[in-house]
Amino acid sequence: MKAGPLALLTTAQMYAADRAAMAGGVSSLDLMEAAGRAVAEAIRRRWSPRPVLVLAGPGNNGGDGYVAARLLAQAGWPVTIAVLTPPETLKGDAAAMAARWTGPVIGIDGIGWDEVGLVIDALFGAGLSKPVEGAARAALQAAEARGLPIVAIDVPSGVSGDSGAVLGYAPQAALTVSFFRAKPGHLLLPGRDLCGPVEIAPIGIPDMVLDEIKPSCWRNGPALWLDSLPVPRGETHKYHRGHALILGGPMTGAGRLAAQAARRIGAGLVSLAVPPGTAAIYAADHPGAIVLECPDRAALADILRDPRRNALLVGPGAGSGPEVGESVAAMLATGRFCVLDAEAISAFADDAEALAGLIQGPCVLTPHEGEFTRLFPDIEGDRLARAREAARRLGAVLVLKGSDTVIAAPDGKAAINDNAPADLATAGSGDVLAGLVLGLLAQRMPAFEAACAAVWLHGAAAGTASAGLIAEDIPDRLPGLLQRLRRNPVAGF
Repeated sequence: MKAGPLALLTTAQMYAADRAAMAGGVSSLDLMEAAGRAVAEAIRRRWSPRPVLVLAGPGNNGGDGYVAARLLAQAGWPVTIAVLTPPETLKGDAAAMAARWTGPVIGIDGIGWDEVGLVIDALFGAGLSKPVEGAARAALQAAEARGLPIVAIDVPSGVSGDSGAVLGYAPQAALTVSFFRAKPGHLLLPGRDLCGPVEIAPIGIPDMVLDEIKPSCWRNGPALWLDSLPVPRGETHKYHRGHALILGGPMTGAGRLAAQAARRIGAGLVSLAVPPGTAAIYAADHPGAIVLECPDRAALADILRDPRRNALLVGPGAGSGPEVGESVAAMLATGRFCVLDAEAISAFADDAEALAGLIQGPCVLTPHEGEFTRLFPDIEGDRLARAREAARRLGAVLVLKGSDTVIAAPDGKAAINDNAPADLATAGSGDVLAGLVLGLLAQRMPAFEAACAAVWLHGAAAGTASAGLIAEDIPDRLPGLLQRLRRNPVAGF
């Protein structure tokens, strides 16, 4: 998988990129100069000249701050550097850049805030391993309390570049400028919110270093999966586009939403196997779906005998009880594309090993945080790490839903989604997402790519709606999105 511009690099991988660039002839001082220049230019584009205070730490993040300070001062901005440690104690490139600074330097305990108009946070970068404390924390909190715009270099100090977690404290940035490629912490909460707008600046690291680093995590976007997104051809008929089957339950709305989404995303046919007495409800508002009564396991087995029903969904509106787990087992035993959502996941609470033993073919699970925790109470860590571990254990693609949805594959590939508006926190939106995954799988899109595409399209469709979004709105916005992707695959997204 390529999608180089969407690659997310861990802190360790970013250090490796720096080393690879230097091995290729780019000097470390040139990298630091370019980084500081990117910060200064980003500030000049967004703010008018004003007194700037640079909070400089003891490492390379502080060195970037010295460069930004020098370039802003050369452009006529009043700049003062407040240091956490005296400049003469710095080493390496940071010391070299500090030696080029001829402006005022004060201790971080001696800041006079009345004349400050903007703060550059150059204290600690993405690799920080201990909480932000003492004078550094006090200075950042003072800047926040005064409502000053804070421009963070790499990440706001205190945010983990790998997980987005906050180590003790981190300020709210008005802008974050990072370099070469984004990091997972720029997209994972709470780091994403604390970063504010993120600008990723080129600093002279050649893209070819990614071939050596081999990133396995990406920001979710069309470039990641567009090549495998199904597009009907002239010879296509409905069975070529797949026959999706949804096991409906007593709560009929969930299955109906999933069916609408699967049809809108392109499945050739959609059938619903439903409990006795509910067929009329399922059929009433979507006459294009096929509704089949399914009173018991024998009826389900008969329905599953048709091999053309190549993608199966169980869970939305399924209710509770042992029959849910039995239905999951029957559908997984076919070895066909399967999507497990909602009650189909909760049916295996505390017994993920049993579920893993049932999975026979390509499978996607779409739990929210509560469902995930019930299935995997022992998995700890950040969302990215937890999703990856769960996918590995299950041998299935896992979509850990949320504002920062993570899609993880059993082989460690992962994507982080960041286009979902808060309006998606509405009943039924998860059922729509499950239907989107189902519809793409029915068209034989690979499971990881199908899950990534479904999550992104789900968020993009919701983003086109005005306030007042409800789940029923999402499928109706898909045709326009799909048309835009076909005409102009990447631009505008």
